[in-house]
Amino acid sequence: MDLHISRAGSQPAMHGPAEWFTGQVRVDMLFQPQEPARASGASVTFEPGARTAWHTHPRGQTLLVTAGCGLICRWGGETQVIRPGDVVWIPAGLKHWHGATTSTAMTHIAIQEQENGVAAHWAEPVSDSQYQQAQPVALL
Repeated sequence: MDLHISRAGSQPAMHGPAEWFTGQVRVDMLFQPQEPARASGASVTFEPGARTAWHTHPRGQTLLVTAGCGLICRWGGETQVIRPGDVVWIPAGLKHWHGATTSTAMTHIAIQEQENGVAAHWAEPVSDSQYQQAQPVALL
């Protein structure tokens, strides 16, 4: 048994798929699960106006905000602003979305565990009206 080092830049970046994201999103995979582990991680950059679709995670998700200013909202809840240094825990099964504000890009590292090979269950897109209503009045 030996250590495994994934060198920076060794994995290609990809555009966030349109069925999971609205707007311009870049996903840089950082790591995939190595048995017996189930965790995977990615650095995700949302350009202004970009966001995920509504979704859940079977084992929850941790977001580490690294740049910019973003938004996160749980189903039926109020939208919250997230900034660099913030760590967000999303419990298993909680329907939510996250992304950039209309004027500011946001990057976070997303870490989640897979259950039966699945890390997320994707639902409907966040509508433009839902997204516009989620914008903070002022970014203090």
